[in-house]
Amino acid sequence: MELLLAIFLTVLTGIVAIAFYYEHPKAEIPHGISERQKLYALHYCINFGLGLATFLDKVGIISEVHLLRIIMETIPPFKDKRLLIKDLRFERVKVRIYQPKTSNNSQRRGILYFHGGVGWLGSIRAYERTCRYFCRKTNSVVVCVGYRLAPEHPFPAQFEDCLTAAIHFLRTAQDHGVDPSRIVVCGDSSGGTLTAAVAQALVNRRDLPKLRAQILIYPFLQCVDFNLPSYQQNEKVPILLKERTLVLGLKYVNEDLCLEELFKGCHVSEDRRLKYQKWVSPDYIPLEFKTRGFKPSPIYPPSKQICEVVKSMFDPVFSPLLAEDSVIARLPETFILTCEFDVLRDDGLLYKKRLEDHGIKVTWCHLQEGFHGTVFFALFGRVVGFRSGTKGLEKIVNFLRLI
Repeated sequence: MELLLAIFLTVLTGIVAIAFYYEHPKAEIPHGISERQKLYALHYCINFGLGLATFLDKVGIISEVHLLRIIMETIPPFKDKRLLIKDLRFERVKVRIYQPKTSNNSQRRGILYFHGGVGWLGSIRAYERTCRYFCRKTNSVVVCVGYRLAPEHPFPAQFEDCLTAAIHFLRTAQDHGVDPSRIVVCGDSSGGTLTAAVAQALVNRRDLPKLRAQILIYPFLQCVDFNLPSYQQNEKVPILLKERTLVLGLKYVNEDLCLEELFKGCHVSEDRRLKYQKWVSPDYIPLEFKTRGFKPSPIYPPSKQICEVVKSMFDPVFSPLLAEDSVIARLPETFILTCEFDVLRDDGLLYKKRLEDHGIKVTWCHLQEGFHGTVFFALFGRVVGFRSGTKGLEKIVNFLRLI
């Protein structure tokens, strides 16, 4: 009887999960992406997981967010005898430190890694492969920051933890065999957002060593314009579809707003529009990135109610592209990775322009066949990984070896 019940529940769960899958936006995978069938399969698996999590949450078995976190941590890597790995706390913040076991005559480079996951997913365990890879390939000490997650800990708790960890590491670098003048902050997706925000917060700290560099891997950097060319061209490209970007982002800041109003730009007041148009505009996107059907969007009148609700989203902590020139001009050398088939591509391009306009040295890596998440999946081997992600990892490693 128990076996029959288990089979029935499994089948029922599968049926409902598939039903939810078909409610999600359908994917459109451009021919410019290599290994297209693999990406279709990945998209299906992700939507299936999202549907399953939603269903189990609705029937009261497990919350959606907790199941998704478990799924992200289901395939841990094997033990690595070449590395010394230990868990510590930098004040209140959990961190995991990765150090090569080989002897080193001088102090090593330090890499502070902020994982992605839109502020409410991801973990040290989920990014174990990423941090081990950078530790081995660059002979660096890597610190992965286990910052608190929403919704249990509302925004900006994530930034506060990352900043606390960064300050602690800069002060105690030598205790971990790290040269304080060779510390790099790095992150992917929302971790790239946190990386940019932390780097900005540290520019005026005279009591700390200066960061050597920042590495931003397809970061989210602005909430002003969701109709930039990359948002239009890649709105249905997995894994970060345009609609999914906003749904996840609103969960992060715990707001429930009409997506259509955000797509139209009704959340941007007139004074903000005037202020930010010098930094966020399709006019600053190179022409070659507008050839895939970009059309300028009409300007809709702002909604006073929505403008007031989303005020925190224009804080540079959430949208680092909106920082003042005086902050941008003092940032460290920067590596920016963008992917052609990513809604966030133009955020990286606009930040690159702002940095270069202020004389900041920028190394730009553009993955012509890449999509959002391609670097992360490259670390799971040939079955899940994509060639474009492997190329991106190599470019990051080459950059690190030179600093």
